[in-house]
Amino acid sequence: MQTIDRAMEIIGIISGSEAAKWLSITEISKECDLPVSTIHRLLQSMKKYGLIQQDPNSKHYTLGNKWLEYGLQLYDSFDFVGQIRPEMERLMNEVGESIYYNKPFGLESLVVERIDCPTNPIRIYDQLGNRIPMHIGAANKAMLAFMPHDEALRIVGSLVAVAEQEVFLEKLQAVKLQGYGISHGEKTKGTSAVAAPIFNQMNELIGAISIGYVNFQVSEDREKLLIDKIVEYGRRISAKLGWR
Repeated sequence: MQTIDRAMEIIGIISGSEAAKWLSITEISKECDLPVSTIHRLLQSMKKYGLIQQDPNSKHYTLGNKWLEYGLQLYDSFDFVGQIRPEMERLMNEVGESIYYNKPFGLESLVVERIDCPTNPIRIYDQLGNRIPMHIGAANKAMLAFMPHDEALRIVGSLVAVAEQEVFLEKLQAVKLQGYGISHGEKTKGTSAVAAPIFNQMNELIGAISIGYVNFQVSEDREKLLIDKIVEYGRRISAKLGWR
């Protein structure tokens, strides 16, 4: 287990570096606080399985293509191409804003798809793969409100201060009654989002679709339109996935 822990620490360091940045074995050793000899053995094993790759000239390391292969397999399992992504693109064209799809993973959600509007010069940029604590943001509130009650209570109990839990749970109940979540400036100042839950054919919550927008661009009527659209598309996507 120690070897797995150390390998995942290395992956975290490399993936957390700047885009397309390659790290030397000395830099990785320093970040992990482990001897270079130990890091070298781990890197050789990881390279064997395609988890990392090494530049033949600089001898620096970065993530291997195996992660892309695994990611594409997982992406395909979410049925984005055939079911969800076309609806996200259609919604983006209708509202002229960035559209996101989040999935819950324990105490966090993951941004697994984003469709930006090419005609909108001002965008909210949440990088694919971003992890967001489940008590923050419209998408996460929409998911918490519609997931099994015991699971939602466990997450809220882990993330929200005890003194604030009652008020937070009341907000989730309001989200469930109205059918959508909304947030203002929770992740980035000056931005807002509206979100709706997505269900599969077993009526299980599998994620949330959201519209991100900049506050100063949106009037009250415009925000109502965005809310109506996100609810409409949340139901439409769920129906395509077999939800009844």
